[in-house]
Amino acid sequence: MVWLYVVLAIVVIALIVVIANLKIVPQSKAYVIERLGAYLTTWQTGFHVKIPFFERIAKVVSLKEQVVDFAPQPVITKDNVTMQIDTVVFFQITDPKLYTYGVEHPISAIENLSATTLRNIIGEMELDATLTSRDTINAKIRVILDEATDPWGIKVNRVELKNIIPPREIQDAMEKQMKAERHRREAILTAEGEKASKILVAEGHKESQILNAEAEKQAAILHAEAVKEAKIREAEGEAEAILAVQRANAKAIELINEAAPSDAVIAIKSLEAFSKAADGKATKIIIPSEIQSLAGLAASLKELVTEPAADSKADSDAEKTE
Repeated sequence: MVWLYVVLAIVVIALIVVIANLKIVPQSKAYVIERLGAYLTTWQTGFHVKIPFFERIAKVVSLKEQVVDFAPQPVITKDNVTMQIDTVVFFQITDPKLYTYGVEHPISAIENLSATTLRNIIGEMELDATLTSRDTINAKIRVILDEATDPWGIKVNRVELKNIIPPREIQDAMEKQMKAERHRREAILTAEGEKASKILVAEGHKESQILNAEAEKQAAILHAEAVKEAKIREAEGEAEAILAVQRANAKAIELINEAAPSDAVIAIKSLEAFSKAADGKATKIIIPSEIQSLAGLAASLKELVTEPAADSKADSDAEKTE
């Protein structure tokens, strides 16, 4: 029975050892394998079996892009201004073997190399150029770091200057300058706004005057057309009246002609017309020859009528005397 337990224990231990040496490498990982202390191979994604006691996993390497934020580093510009600059480095491990055996502390090495490179680049630039040339500085640092880290199996994808912190007095001067620049821009924007407002007001006034002129012009045209229409109507009315009078006169003449009046009637009508003319306020009256002959005839008739009356009156008076 004792031997049975020993065999079972050995079998269990063997199973545990075998299971412990079965490895599955996940995505974006790489295992550096050593055999008897020497580099053997690099396991990529998938299933692998490790020989127990002879092989070991020396390092598990991440193949993802990594980001390292380094603390601010003091740097001096060409015009002797000390600034604090912190950088952010984006890198990726491309060769797990070189990364494992190339350098002892790769992140610390990248930080020190980044600080040294930054001091060299900034030392050749003045303050104003440093503040306005971030892209240039980033590109220069990336190229230098990428070349330096290539033997370590590291590829530097991008380097960014996170903060550039100049001395306090320079910060105050920059803030004043920025404040003055903001005031200047504000004044310019205000002036442009006032100018635009005045232009809009002038345009509105101009448009109003144009509309008023157009309205007055239209009113004058309408008034002229109304006056013209009134005069036309008045002229037409007067023409109609004259035409009516002429028609009436023509009708009267026609009626007279149809009646065929005698000379005596014409003479009487002439006398009536003459009497009406004599009743007027005219100081001079021109009497036609026909009217004059009619007047003489009337006077003769009057004398003939009045003489018999006078004779009869005289006879009556004589009789009374006798």
